[in-house]
Amino acid sequence: MSTVSDMPDLPSTAVGPRAAPAAPATEALSVTHATKRFGAVLALDDVDIGVHYGEVLAVLGDNGAGKSTLIKCLSGVHRLDAGVISVDGRATRFQSPADARAHGVETVYQDLALFDNLDPAANFYVGRELAGPRWLPRGLRFLRIADMASATDDLLEQLQVHLPDRAASVGLLSGGQRQAVAVARAAAFATKVVILDEPTAALGVRESARVLELVMRLRERGLAVILISHAMDHVSEVADRAIVMRRGRRVGEVRAVAQSHQEILTLIMGGDA
Repeated sequence: MSTVSDMPDLPSTAVGPRAAPAAPATEALSVTHATKRFGAVLALDDVDIGVHYGEVLAVLGDNGAGKSTLIKCLSGVHRLDAGVISVDGRATRFQSPADARAHGVETVYQDLALFDNLDPAANFYVGRELAGPRWLPRGLRFLRIADMASATDDLLEQLQVHLPDRAASVGLLSGGQRQAVAVARAAAFATKVVILDEPTAALGVRESARVLELVMRLRERGLAVILISHAMDHVSEVADRAIVMRRGRRVGEVRAVAQSHQEILTLIMGGDA
């Protein structure tokens, strides 16, 4: 069961509109010389990446390229064997996903990690519920259900996430609506970076378009976005840059435009672009 916390309301930087800096000097999140082994398997081999505020960075590659390992290191699931993770230019260590979240980094994995029996507001605040009054001992505080529902509704409105019934369990929503709830939850608590792992996988054309629109709104709010995807047409629609990985190494970087598709394919397949 989730523990009741006295965490404040959704951060004002997440709830209110955020203007992206015109030319950010410091990367919101970066990693240099990232190396990770699993026994004899070298999953990451001296990888460097960085993403700025108000930017969507796509990470592309075939299965086994190291994309999933990279984002799990950046989100605190795995610890690097070597390399340095920096937030706002300051070196740090993520010992756990909680560490990454404390630094303003939120991740949405393919399984979404939603509770189907809970409504969107409860899913937003699971594990970090609002309770009060604060002068009462923690175990005697009351859940601030109305406050949590109101803050969730406000953010969904700002991100233009339209649900048929915001009080309904997310298990009754479509795949695209569930994906939107998961992305909005990440945006609610991320102050720096949102990492999205295949956000349009298994979605239809219309639902994919809505999720991609949501990704662009994250960028407009000034958040840095790292997008893992196999769909190059989706990448060229929302990303600013694309980094290509192969066999645990970064093998190239290209502009994320439709004209770069052949170059990206060549890099993924092992050619020299």
